[in-house]
Amino acid sequence: MSLRRAFEAEHARRDAARHAREEAERRQQEEDLARAEQLYSTLSEDEAFLRDKGLALEIRRYTVSLHHDDYLIDAYFEAGTINVRAGDKRTASTPTAAPRKAKLVNTVEEALDVMAQYLADETN
Repeated sequence: MSLRRAFEAEHARRDAARHAREEAERRQQEEDLARAEQLYSTLSEDEAFLRDKGLALEIRRYTVSLHHDDYLIDAYFEAGTINVRAGDKRTASTPTAAPRKAKLVNTVEEALDVMAQYLADETN
């Protein structure tokens, strides 16, 4: 084998590996987005409950948020995990509340449970 052939083979191997990484990342992003949309859909099914609790539901790409005048509860989907956070707007110096609590979960159902726990904490 010549240096040229060895170089071309190595270049092709690296190019194939890069394409595989990009494809895997794209698939993961699609999965994260689908799971965020699933959580949003589940939360939006009970508009009356959200309204009674003074919550506004919002989705922005990979983040599903429940906004209240005093607090924020959101779920951020990334790399197959979900970071559920709660923040207090009453003491925040910016429009977004810094997280006071955060928990990593793996499923939409777990995210829903943690969001319910944080909501219960805020309404006590």
